[in-house]
Amino acid sequence: TTPAADDPLGQNTTADVEDIAPPVAEENPDFGPETPLRDNVSSPDFPGIPDEADAPPKEREVAVISGNRALRPAPLANITEITTWGQLPRISGSGEKPSKLYARKTSLQAIHSDAPKIAIVLGGMGLNKKLTTRAIKELSPDITLAFAPYGQDLQVQVDFARKQGHEVLLQVPFEPVGFPSTNPGPKTLLGDGTEAENLDALRWHMSRFAGYVGIVNYMGNRFLAMPKSLKPVMKELRARGLVFVEDGSMALSSTEASAKAANADARRARVVIDINPSPQAIQSALQLLEEEARTNGFAIGTGSGLEVTIDVLREWAEEAADRGIILIPVSGSFEGRAG
Repeated sequence: TTPAADDPLGQNTTADVEDIAPPVAEENPDFGPETPLRDNVSSPDFPGIPDEADAPPKEREVAVISGNRALRPAPLANITEITTWGQLPRISGSGEKPSKLYARKTSLQAIHSDAPKIAIVLGGMGLNKKLTTRAIKELSPDITLAFAPYGQDLQVQVDFARKQGHEVLLQVPFEPVGFPSTNPGPKTLLGDGTEAENLDALRWHMSRFAGYVGIVNYMGNRFLAMPKSLKPVMKELRARGLVFVEDGSMALSSTEASAKAANADARRARVVIDINPSPQAIQSALQLLEEEARTNGFAIGTGSGLEVTIDVLREWAEEAADRGIILIPVSGSFEGRAG
């Protein structure tokens, strides 16, 4: 079936909060290196994770996958805050940001190159373990993976993605037009919600797993058009050292204006590559993305973890370099001349 215009990832869920609520940590005003952190536990229910996924952190940090170093296991103590919601990202006492320390590094040569650059964000990760495993193992590590907050064993899956070299975003559900008939899921941020209510929901989502560089919206064409509601979200992201990526499913939004007013880092994708989930349509969307990158120097595309999307995207990424395209993680779009 074709996803709805405001549901480009095709992953509408009605999971109960009670079934997925993360463990709650005690309030702790001291957030130094001594702060206790969640263990990166393994799960026998997650297919495709090799035995070495449970190796000690020191071994995992130096693992090399297809010529690319694994990203450091999360959470990192100096950028983790223990709160009543659970563990949340924060800027360290020395100013280090999660958006930097959890990012997949992009070479300065790539960032400052005049070649067209493309970042791809593939969402819906964590909801279907088989397809999530395929995306993690088969796609270029330069493709950023966005995990929905409603899956099981999320930290295990995120750990595996980062071990394979993928940087990660957190998908946060925002109110769409037609809510609640069209419902992104529990604890959706609402346009008419109070600032306190929306920040409570946001922090709950941010506590679901660790290791992300920022957030990307899931749905939200009503919420993202309301600067009064969006600006506090941007302030919270700035204060925690995170970036925001809009998924490109909306023609108009207040993202850029709200981010500027909050002095936050935000980017808008321009193309949803699989809003029509057929191989031909996805290939055409990727061609449009390449044209934009050649015209403007940089472009961001988003998609979902559908089997057809993974298949087409894998082949496209393998051939992109031959056409002069540099594929970079989405964090690279916030650096230098990347966009």
